[in-house]
Amino acid sequence: MVLMNAHQLDAREFLDIWRVDELRGISDEGDTIRIGALTTYTEIIRSALVQQHAPSLVAASRTIGAIQIQNRGTLGGNVVNASPAGDSLPVLAAYDAEVEIGSARGSRAVPFNEFYTGYRRTVLEPDELVLSVRISKLRGGERDFFWKVGTRRAQAISKTVLAAKARMMNSVIESIRIGVGSVAPTVVRAGKTELLLAGAKLTKDLIDRARAMISEEIAPITDLRSTEHYRRTVTGNVLVKFLRQLASGS
Repeated sequence: MVLMNAHQLDAREFLDIWRVDELRGISDEGDTIRIGALTTYTEIIRSALVQQHAPSLVAASRTIGAIQIQNRGTLGGNVVNASPAGDSLPVLAAYDAEVEIGSARGSRAVPFNEFYTGYRRTVLEPDELVLSVRISKLRGGERDFFWKVGTRRAQAISKTVLAAKARMMNSVIESIRIGVGSVAPTVVRAGKTELLLAGAKLTKDLIDRARAMISEEIAPITDLRSTEHYRRTVTGNVLVKFLRQLASGS
């Protein structure tokens, strides 16, 4: 709707799929949760299943627009819109989500972290729709995290947005995945920072090194909402916030 109102779309005819109920719903599939593409943010926020097994997705959904947008906007819409500032996308990146795609030719599954090919570009063929998104449930000892930085507390496009999922045992980070938005042409995984942290003892020195690593690893730009320097600095600070929470067990 934003692009249409800005006259940035070549298309002049649109198909409303709002009444296709088969694309809605949240279901428990054992180790994973399946979320239909037309599931709204409000439905995600209210879902006891998502609250328990993917709380950072609930947190992300709460930051998207106002209540009216949360009642109408959908997870599939956020995915297909392909904005690097999409608030739910770093969560899906950190959770190694899977995107189910379908057409009259059949369906296929694509890892979320392979779904984007460039700025607002995806692997979708012209005849394909996103049908659902699958995310793995938090396992024993895992914790997740979501933090958005915007101009205002609500109804703001993010300057930087970060999500993470980690497991720590005896002060050692056994595994960690970090998704970041608004700092590159697409949502990205901070792979170098993950490699630095995984298997390491969580100390003040390591936290400082991780802050510097992720600040260098991302590729932000300066635009109307923020500067490159701000995004690098604040992304590092947000990661520090999560790592300190891990260290304290809070």
